[in-house]
Amino acid sequence: MPAQNLFRATLRSRPANGHAAFLPQIRKLVVEYCDKWPTSANTRTFINNHIQDLARENPHVEVVVKQRNQKEPIVRGFYVNNRDKVIPLKSLEVTAIQQKVKLLLNSSGAKIVPLKRRAVESTTESPRGIWSGLHADRPAL
Repeated sequence: MPAQNLFRATLRSRPANGHAAFLPQIRKLVVEYCDKWPTSANTRTFINNHIQDLARENPHVEVVVKQRNQKEPIVRGFYVNNRDKVIPLKSLEVTAIQQKVKLLLNSSGAKIVPLKRRAVESTTESPRGIWSGLHADRPAL
């Protein structure tokens, strides 16, 4: 049996969040807008005035500005867990666009799960049987 090749890339450890390091979950941020539509006006203002500062403040994120003709503006975040989130920016003010971008930057990309869960329902019968106050022995007085 021939020996298997051991590549150097397989010896690397994968970085993870822990007590010594924090890795942001977002890896790429894409801002898409139309150059002519009036609903993209505030998005164009955000791109002209704030996108460079955003890229400098977040060097771990690849920031992409993309023209999207004849469509509404959106911002899309791509995350380490291979998920993405899309937020429409139609007619939002510049400050609201900044808040939406900040929301994507701080998000983990995980699927949203409801906090309220259904009660647990067993598929098997209880070993003690079903208890009911009607079937219990009455205490003697």
